[in-house]
Amino acid sequence: MIQVFSWPTPNGHKVHIMLEECGLPYEALPVDIGQGDQFKPDFLAISPNNKIPAMTDPQGPDGRPISLFESGAILVYLAGKTGRFLGDTDRRRYEVLQWVMFQMGGVGPMLGQNHHFRQYAPEKLPYAIDRYTNEARRLYGVIDRRLASSRWLGGGDYSIADIATWPWLRNWKNQGIELSDYPHLEQWFHAIEERPAVQRGVKVLAGLRKPITDDKAREVLFGGTQYQRR
Repeated sequence: MIQVFSWPTPNGHKVHIMLEECGLPYEALPVDIGQGDQFKPDFLAISPNNKIPAMTDPQGPDGRPISLFESGAILVYLAGKTGRFLGDTDRRRYEVLQWVMFQMGGVGPMLGQNHHFRQYAPEKLPYAIDRYTNEARRLYGVIDRRLASSRWLGGGDYSIADIATWPWLRNWKNQGIELSDYPHLEQWFHAIEERPAVQRGVKVLAGLRKPITDDKAREVLFGGTQYQRR
């Protein structure tokens, strides 16, 4: 059985949703990032960047076990393993992959910074809040324009591009966004939200997550612990 080492964050939800969409049996093992589980040697052995999610599959491409880190790489792997959600021609695959890279390089990092400065930073820095809120609006606009001419991000079919991006937009209110300002994106968002596999995926480990309110969790996530050499 596939094992997913994860936590209920947008990057974790990507993989939970993909596994549910593909109907693959898996075990979700919690990595409590507020308590520092991501720095434990066993986790670092499969995720050297100390980020969730990571995954092990006892039946890799050559029949031998494989471990993977980085959510985008895991999505591509699972799409290849199952032959689903990546397109059935080279042209379609590249069209999907460019939007996966857009999420990995833009949507995730920029909305992550938006969350940090709007929700978690000990000081409210207007410059940082304005910068990342404006970038969030720009990214939402890029997605909205794409969806004005395409049903799904990767083209005519639901794909890992949608699976990768959707979890990052769930907290649009906390990002300073009004979803109704982006009507094509809003329609797409709710279409994905209604998928049974998506509804199952966002529940995985969800009961374990608590608000970040204590100093220990803040230090582990945002302080010097992150930067220790390992």
